[in-house]
Amino acid sequence: MTKTNRSLVLAGGLLAVSACLWAADALPKPDATFKGKIDPSRDKSTPDWPQRPAASKGAPNVILILLDDVGFGATSTFGGPVATPFLSQLAASGLRYNRFHVNAMCSPTRGALLSGRNNHEVGFGVITESAAGYPGYNSVWPRSAASVAEVLKLNGYSTAAFGKWHNTPVWEVNPAGPFDHWPTGLGFEYFYGFLGAAVSQWEPTLYRNTTPVEPATGHKGIYHLTPDLVNDAIHWVEQHDAVSPQKPFFLYLATGATHSPHHVPQEWVAKQKGLFDQGWDKLREQTFAREREIGAIPANAELTPRPKEIPAWDSLTEPQKKLLSHQMEVYAGFLAQTDYEVGRLLQAVRAEGHVEDTAVFYIVGDNGGSAEGGFEGHDGVTVDNKTRPIEERLEHLDDLGSELFSNHYATAWGWSSNTPFQWAKEVASHLGGTRDPLIVSWPGHIKGAGELRTQFHHVVDIAPTVFELAGVQFPEVVNGVKQIPLEGTSMVYTFDHPDEPSHHKVQYFEMLGSRGIYRDGWWAGSFHHLPWQSGPVQQDRPTPENNPWELYNLDQDYSQAHDLATKYPEKLAELRQLFDSEARRNQVYPLEPRRAPQPSPADDRTTFVYHAGVQRVPAASAPRIAGRAHRITADVEIAAGGAEGVILAQGGRYGGYSLFVKDGRVTYEVNAFGNRAGSIVSSAPLEAGKAHIVLDFVPDQSQGQKDPLPGRSTGPGVARLTVNGKPAGEAAIANFGGFYGETLDIGSDLGSPVSAAYTSPFTFTGHIEAVTLELL
Repeated sequence: MTKTNRSLVLAGGLLAVSACLWAADALPKPDATFKGKIDPSRDKSTPDWPQRPAASKGAPNVILILLDDVGFGATSTFGGPVATPFLSQLAASGLRYNRFHVNAMCSPTRGALLSGRNNHEVGFGVITESAAGYPGYNSVWPRSAASVAEVLKLNGYSTAAFGKWHNTPVWEVNPAGPFDHWPTGLGFEYFYGFLGAAVSQWEPTLYRNTTPVEPATGHKGIYHLTPDLVNDAIHWVEQHDAVSPQKPFFLYLATGATHSPHHVPQEWVAKQKGLFDQGWDKLREQTFAREREIGAIPANAELTPRPKEIPAWDSLTEPQKKLLSHQMEVYAGFLAQTDYEVGRLLQAVRAEGHVEDTAVFYIVGDNGGSAEGGFEGHDGVTVDNKTRPIEERLEHLDDLGSELFSNHYATAWGWSSNTPFQWAKEVASHLGGTRDPLIVSWPGHIKGAGELRTQFHHVVDIAPTVFELAGVQFPEVVNGVKQIPLEGTSMVYTFDHPDEPSHHKVQYFEMLGSRGIYRDGWWAGSFHHLPWQSGPVQQDRPTPENNPWELYNLDQDYSQAHDLATKYPEKLAELRQLFDSEARRNQVYPLEPRRAPQPSPADDRTTFVYHAGVQRVPAASAPRIAGRAHRITADVEIAAGGAEGVILAQGGRYGGYSLFVKDGRVTYEVNAFGNRAGSIVSSAPLEAGKAHIVLDFVPDQSQGQKDPLPGRSTGPGVARLTVNGKPAGEAAIANFGGFYGETLDIGSDLGSPVSAAYTSPFTFTGHIEAVTLELL
């Protein structure tokens, strides 16, 4: 069977797939009955080989693409300022959806997208790092919600995921697992990517399946994560087709782009020079005009005003304007590069012959543009936990986007990228956080290529759409577990019926206490918090139950420009009651649950023994030493010619600590948010032979421990170093902080370096017998 023969055919304007539906309502299918013949004599016997399930005849390949932190009005394809020619080419071959909705943060959107259920229903009420001990927030994907990949795999598809995952409990992201909540435990036969919220594009923490891998980051100026992911995805398709070209595949690519840090090669940044000198207020007006001109929004849509909390561009000083406009140039370069790389993947797939047999779903953002950067943005480096002065930051202007900074643009740029809507990422009460573009392309099967579709839809609708195209009936039982019904509705009807009313009638939204509810064109929302003040859930923020509600008629008011709450109080009351019933049904309560330390393999332990080669232990699985009394003991052996390298390191360029040997001397250094917080260099060099190294940290009891959560800022103290029982140095440590995203390693410092005194991995050239960490 050729690749193109797998295509479904159109009959009478409808997809003729119903005849392909499986009769079985349980997966996996029972083992096939032996149909051969067995006789004592081999000459009278007939063999029959067991057959794995095969996909329905004509089932297409499916490519699902998800970008990160891209607002509705960011790409030129939908009227935005960033040139995205490859996205526009795809749109020209398919359909654009301008009323497609996501959840207001990363993990919640991904959990809903890949399961076809509402995010709280599968435990992703918040991102995994902020998980809480309630069913709707625990980040533990239930077996009763089989993923799209699992169902397709059991129906004869090959499955692979590339890039950002962000749906594994943080305490299970470690070398010992368990691995059933990793991509390969949830239906993907192959995975290459990262598991957390954000990662350096230059020095990422990556896994192939469940094994850590170290990318070629030493090739400065050459390696970058997005091209690496695309290269691996292309290679996977080529390998697949070399062996099983008759078998359809499901390929999921979720880029780290354009989540902070905004890391991108300078040649992409240079292409954006001067494009944002006019500032965010003017940019928003320009974007709005283009959106109307190209028909991305209705002609009667209105531009919503700038929130009073966000400063006007004209109120900034010239140094502020210079820094902040360049931040947006860096972001725009990041998005433009992403457009090119995703385009390169799709071109390679088509070059393999996959055109009419391949359906592409491209979701341009897992939430609205991010306003989390603060009014002046940030570069990940702080002084006393405060952003550095503008003048100092301008000295490093051309380094933004490089590995030196964990940079994010100013709040207002994120807001402006959500034109014409109110608010941004984290805000579920308004469309700025929840409405993003969708493009669906299936050459040869979708009529009206290049057209706009305006039906209301949500990420939970992707799963049933894919199942309909694949001829798959969603099972009642998967792997022996009764399944939660799918929440979404297939979007296939929109392919050939542009004017048919939306089949998706009701949808709730909730994120960090902000709430929204949609029914038949009406939307009610209750705003809770300013996204640049959130981060992890603020423990002292007022609870959201009594916040006021707003009311909008989205059929007449596309951008939520007119609050009708006082005009139609009965309609508002009706929708508020509906939200409550949906919230109870989907495990949304309690609203904005308080965060507490999550489970960890390190719980109830005070002594941790590590040997050489133990690597990639994330902060959530490592001892929580920051800010509390602890002792590090290292027994090493130094050769006659000396030795150097890292004995123990946790964290990286933006925060951590490292015990290493350089120039013959033992060095202990603490890095807090990109700044040296204290260091000791041993008073004498190490001699050849065995060395017993001890580092004691005693916290300043008057300061107390500010935050027990791993990686957060904690108080000062004093570190004391001894070598072979003799005092070797002492230093004050200002604070610990910024451990997020990197790991604990023995015998090297993987990822980015904790200390500027060396270049990663700075592998130890001596022999490490053991390293012991004790919580005192």
